Amino acid sequence: MSAAPARLSPRARLSPRARLSPLDVLSLGFEGVRGRLGRAALSGLGIAIGIATLVLVTAIPASGQQKLLNDISALGTNILVAQPTSSPDNPITLDPGAPAMAGRIGPVEHVSAVANVHQTVRRTEYVGDTLSTGITTLAAPDNLLTTVHGRIASGRFLDPSAAAYPTVVLGSQAARWLGIAEVDPDQPARLIDVGGTRFAVIGILAAMPVTPELEQAVFIGWDAARSTFGFDGRSSVVYLTAEESQIEAVRAVLPATLDPQTPGLIQVSSPSEALLAKRHTQNTFSGLFLGLAGVALVVGGIGVANTMIVSVLERRREIGLRRALGAARGQIRLQFLIEAVFLAGAGGVIGTLLGIAGTLGYTLLQGWPVVIPPESVIGGLVGAVLVGAVAGVYPSIRAARLPPTEALATS
Repeated sequence: MSAAPARLSPRARLSPRARLSPLDVLSLGFEGVRGRLGRAALSGLGIAIGIATLVLVTAIPASGQQKLLNDISALGTNILVAQPTSSPDNPITLDPGAPAMAGRIGPVEHVSAVANVHQTVRRTEYVGDTLSTGITTLAAPDNLLTTVHGRIASGRFLDPSAAAYPTVVLGSQAARWLGIAEVDPDQPARLIDVGGTRFAVIGILAAMPVTPELEQAVFIGWDAARSTFGFDGRSSVVYLTAEESQIEAVRAVLPATLDPQTPGLIQVSSPSEALLAKRHTQNTFSGLFLGLAGVALVVGGIGVANTMIVSVLERRREIGLRRALGAARGQIRLQFLIEAVFLAGAGGVIGTLLGIAGTLGYTLLQGWPVVIPPESVIGGLVGAVLVGAVAGVYPSIRAARLPPTEALATS
């Protein structure tokens, strides 16, 4: 006798639940986007505008900030000035090897020095001394302008070929006091009287706002000062530039480096107000970037969330049919979540490219350095995906909770 057929339980008679591979789920999510290209394009445009805004509001201010910082740095924000405490009756000078010792400090980039040779400057030997009161005669090496970020307004500065001869370069204010406006290379050199000796004017300096004391001086070569006035090579002021981040540390060790015996007699200038302004500018712009980026991401995320909620409402019958055929709630949630990520990811890529193109166009038009922070590009792409995932959570949960009978009955 044959055995009676086994009876199936009601649960066993139901169609088995469909098993989808991760690739199948990804394909379903992509098809959900591709099947509604018009709405997907509009939703992607929303997130693209948000991410493009993120890139623009970080890259354009960063480029403008870099231009401002470059302009501030050109003033000489990293300059320190050191000199011994002295009086007109008791001038104190530094050891001849002091500038070289300062140059051995690690963060120091350039070192130069000047020495007051205490000579009277007059336009001609026939003019009284009172007309040139306030002009200082300084012996200077040829690297002074590099160290103090100085510029030549007319002519040229002292170089090895000119430093040994009676040639002189005028500070901007000294040139005005002497009535010399420019140096014409096609005309014979103007002569001025320095300590009773005629010196040929070969250059005039531009204004130097960080070191204004140099505007009121005339500069002669180190060797010319030795041969003409018996200069002993001992400098009276040391100028140096150092890494901006280490400027305070250099300032702390500089006195003992220049004068190990009596460091208390060495006065060192404080970091310039321009450096403080530069650091304040950096901090201000950083806070602005974060605020604008956050607003842009929130706006993009709201757009994706609205689109996905509308998509769930329109696709109730599709959801009900898939549930009736065996799709699990988790698969429904994952499908809509992937759609949201696809939308946001595609919009993020397009928005990043638009933001980069807009930044390049604007900065080149303004003549600014192009600065596109890598964190804004990477953050835009990653942020778009994260925003899409967050924005798709509620719509995906809502879609998964729809009962199949109610969803199929939707007209």
